[in-house]
Parts: sequence; C-alpha cells; structure tokens
Amino acid sequence: MNNARLTIGEREISLPVIIGTENETAIDVSKLREQTGVITLDDGFANTGSCTSSITYIDGDKGILRYRGYPIEELAEKSTFVETAWTIIWGRLPSSDELRRFSMLLTEHELLHEGLRHHYNGFPVDAPPMAILSAMINSMSCYHHELLRIQDDEGLFEEAAARLISKVRTVAAAAYKMSMGRPLIYAVPEYGYVHNFLHMMFSLPNRPYTADPDIVKALNLILILHADHEQNCSTSTVRMVASGGANLFASVSAGVCALWGHLHGGANQAVVEMLEKIRTEHCSVRDFVEKVKRKENGVKLMGFGHRVYKNFDPRSQILREIARKILQKQGQSDEILDIAQELADLALHDDYFIQRKLYPNVDFYSGIILRAIGIPLMVNPPAAFK
Repeated sequence: MNNARLTIGEREISLPVIIGTENETAIDVSKLREQTGVITLDDGFANTGSCTSSITYIDGDKGILRYRGYPIEELAEKSTFVETAWTIIWGRLPSSDELRRFSMLLTEHELLHEGLRHHYNGFPVDAPPMAILSAMINSMSCYHHELLRIQDDEGLFEEAAARLISKVRTVAAAAYKMSMGRPLIYAVPEYGYVHNFLHMMFSLPNRPYTADPDIVKALNLILILHADHEQNCSTSTVRMVASGGANLFASVSAGVCALWGHLHGGANQAVVEMLEKIRTEHCSVRDFVEKVKRKENGVKLMGFGHRVYKNFDPRSQILREIARKILQKQGQSDEILDIAQELADLALHDDYFIQRKLYPNVDFYSGIILRAIGIPLMVNPPAAFK
C-alpha cells in the first residue's frame, strides 16, 4: 500500500502512505492544502504525527512503550537514568567508554555559575519551583554563548545536553533550599546522578544526607519512566520554539512552562493534592469513590487511566512494586500514603474502574513515591522533569 485516495466532492487525490520505524502506517497530508486548499482538523492531535521519529514508540492498546526500540521494562530493570538519557539522544546503548565520558561531562557541569546562583535572591521564598526552573534554564543562555548555535556539531550538542541534564537537578534542589531558607548545598563529584540530587536536596552543612539504595533506585526509575513520551505537550512545545531558531536553553525553558500544567508534568502533584483533600475533608476512600461514580461537582479523580494507554500504563506496573517497598520502609505512619494505598487497592478490584480501564497510572505512583521520599509537593514536577 503506497498511496491512499481522498475524495473531496468530485475531486480525488492521491496521498503518500508512510511506514514508521515500528511498522506504523501514516498518511502524509503535508501537501493537502497546496493541492486542494483543504486542511485537516484534529483536536488534541490524537491522530496526527508532527514528525518522523525513531526515538519513542507507544502502542496504547497493548500497553507498549519503547525507547529507541528497547522495551521500557528492560531499561527499568537493567539501565540507569544516565544510560537511558544517552540512549535516547544517540539512538543506541552506550559503550562503557561512552557512558563513562558522558557521566564525566555530567559531573563536570553539575555546579552553577556563581552569577546564576545570585539569581535566586530575586525570587520570593514561595515562588513556584517550575517558574524558577524555567527562568534559570533560560538564564543559562547568558553564560554559555558558545552553545547558542549548535547546529550539526555533535561535540557541542553532547556538551550542551550534558550541561542541561546535569544543571537541571542543581537548579531544582537549590529552588527547594531557597524556599526553606536554608543554605545551598554543592554537588559531590563522587556521587551518582540521582544520589547527588538527593544530597543537594536534603543535606545540611554539617549533616550529610544518607542515601537509602531503595530510594535512589525509586527516583532513578521515575526519571527513566518520564524520560520521553513521544510528541507530548512539552516535547512539542520545545520543537515548536526551536523551529524558529531559538537556542536549546530558551526552547527547553518553554517546554518547562508547558510541563507545569496539572494535566501534564504537574499530574503527580495533582494526585497528592487529591489525597490531601480526602484527608482534610475526613472522607473515607470508599465514600470518595462513590462521589467519583456519581460525578459530583468538585470531585476529581487524578492518577487513574491515561489518554494514550487504553489497557494499562506499563510504567505504573514498574513503579507499583517499588512504591510498595518504599511505603513499607516508612518509619512513621503517613495518612496520605495510607489513603493512596487504600485507593489503589480499591480501584484494582472495583468493577466501575475495571470496566472503564481506570487503573493507577505512572503519575499516581510517582506522586506517592516522591512524597514518601520526602520531596515536597511543590518540587514534584521539577523532580520528575529531569
């Protein structure tokens, strides 16, 4: 099948059929307006591909997610976030030397220019971390002029990618420290990527943070599972801004703003806010579920179901087990986490949820894991952004 035929009135035209990297079929309508004066309408872009890409493949009906052809389950089990990031960028798993070089670049660029650190003094202590993250990423362009026009220079691109991936965790951790009125903590070169983020978040000048291996693993998984998801809202925003020739920092800064919304990167924050509302209103989980079924005003079920995944979210199945492990290790009772566990258990056995395929998604489990780790609600989207 090389062509599709479209009939408009009495006119019939031929449109090319394209086969994707995973044998998906697409009809190329890029010249439709030129040939007919007609355009297509697709609210929400649910049926529109904006580019040809081999980065990520999703089959929502079968619950499949792959990065560069590698199943997400395999990457979650055997890879690290740093290795996964390199794979997404370059299209294959790195050799040991390539991974070592990229890790060294991340270590080299983990500190902020002192001029950038002074920017924090201009933000209110209660400033939203996503606003700070976007502003600080955009400000990096003022300090790295050599990276404003990367074009096809692979060396410069790797440098810019490593600089951005590394500094994002420093910016997020510093935003949290500033909001708490505590001194900023420098990264430790000997620590890994995730360990360093936790260190910068929770260490005090004379009281270093002791990283629990299970917590490091949980956060590493969250970062892997959020690393890419086809042409979603934030990715499309980055591409749209970059198409005008904007530099990497400006383009990613715009993507952060798109990610901020509660229907996108802020979804895990919305999950915790829902759980908090159940607690403060002294509503039982079963009563809350009944309100959801009756579609009562103001009752919003967050963290269940997915626009793309029609059967189950493969990322949620990966996080579910580590979530249980983290919750079991809690040294003290947390009512919010207890409510989350009860809600998840109820949803998995309730016919209303099962028939509508409203299973806990990745945002449900990432939200409660981040809370269990101790990452505050306001820092959730930046913590998952990296």
